[in-house]
Amino acid sequence: MADTTRPINETPAHDAELDRIFELQKKAFAAEPYPVANVRTARLDALIHAIEANETRIIDAVNSDFSNRSRHETLVAEIIVSVSAAKAAKHNLNRWMRARAVATPLHMKPAKSRLEPQPLGVIGIISPWNYPVQLAFSPAAAALAAGNRVLIKPSELTPATSEVMRDIVRAEFDESVMAVITGGVEIGQAFSSVPFDHLLFTGSTSIGQRVYMAAAKNLTPVTLELGGKSPAIIDESADIEAAALSIAYGKTFNAGQTCVAPDYVLTPRGKLNETVDAIAGAARKLYPEIDTTADYTAIITQRHFARLKGLVDEAKGAGAKVIEVGSSNALDPQRKMPLTIVVDPPEDIALMREEIFGPVLPVLSIAGRDAAIDHVNKGDRPLALYWFGNDGAARDEVLRRTVAGGVTVNDTLLHVAQENLPFGGVGKSGIGAYHGEKGFETFSHMKPVLYQSKFASSKMLHPPFSEKTDKLLKMIRKII
Repeated sequence: MADTTRPINETPAHDAELDRIFELQKKAFAAEPYPVANVRTARLDALIHAIEANETRIIDAVNSDFSNRSRHETLVAEIIVSVSAAKAAKHNLNRWMRARAVATPLHMKPAKSRLEPQPLGVIGIISPWNYPVQLAFSPAAAALAAGNRVLIKPSELTPATSEVMRDIVRAEFDESVMAVITGGVEIGQAFSSVPFDHLLFTGSTSIGQRVYMAAAKNLTPVTLELGGKSPAIIDESADIEAAALSIAYGKTFNAGQTCVAPDYVLTPRGKLNETVDAIAGAARKLYPEIDTTADYTAIITQRHFARLKGLVDEAKGAGAKVIEVGSSNALDPQRKMPLTIVVDPPEDIALMREEIFGPVLPVLSIAGRDAAIDHVNKGDRPLALYWFGNDGAARDEVLRRTVAGGVTVNDTLLHVAQENLPFGGVGKSGIGAYHGEKGFETFSHMKPVLYQSKFASSKMLHPPFSEKTDKLLKMIRKII
């Protein structure tokens, strides 16, 4: 995810309200360290109701923060995805809460082994501006299902949405169970220094590093959902038109302000012009009235808008061909950008070094499959990778030889919406994962327990040692 927040200071701030609610939740967890299934279900129902009953308020608030955010995008990405996460957790809760049997080696039988999920305590969630509701409430659903208390700090760049989130959580939850803390960078700085039992941060790699360092002072376990330059690879076997439509959709949804948006395209050298034309044509089909429609989302702030414009200006100055779908003259006053396709830009410009996080799409011609793989592997490991084609052997080779947080084949974005697939990065694109059962496990301690039998032979290994001990050890060494 692009760098969107000012740096965290070395010396953490102190906030009395944050400290008060954290201590309240710690005490409440100590009094109820293992909520039963019915209690957890009731909390998930409360979260579902908070979102569904306030759908219009949420849509209006997000639209206000963006100055224009597509209603349908908010409905899909904020409301439906968040409710889906909570409902999936509710549906699977009893199964997730069960102890998992683990095989016990022959020489340790008749003992039995289990993994027993145990709530961690108080979970902190720092959510970003680009999907302010989903990236707070989806992990909150997993944390509540796991039996924890939850404290959320939304981004200061979406103040209207943050206020609505705080209000609807207050209406449904006692603050000892779940609460939302609002405020600026100073509160975010203090939040990352709280000794949570687990901290989840979604945002840029640079800020994630600072959050990680602050959490390390308390040895707080962290999940970092970051970003990076996620490639879309078009194979020789691909249907260019179909691939172009998926790529254009993934790049224009939320105006490209998505951590898993395709950041650049690699296409066969002989199909460069066909690919560029197909992506531009697909964007025109998706947004035939792009200059005036409310379906096309604005850039979050003027600062972010200026950054994107600067990336494009540098590419133009370096001699790259630029194709715009939409009129800058019409869109600039709305703080919107055309879908801007940059053809074969040089590798040393900022556009090719930084995560773009907007509707600017470099399309690069590549000599072949090996060259595409090498191009991906020479950079940091991306949060997502997209592959398009009909050659199964080629697909499998690319997936084996590249490392990415997640993959969608012949489409974009959708692996993130599949609640049963873990979502997370690898390397600089993130640490850890959540969604579905993985989310439940992330916010649980999967406690290993060995149940010894009264018929156990382990006492035969106690001193004083004898020839019988040597014989027993010889037998054990044969069967392990």
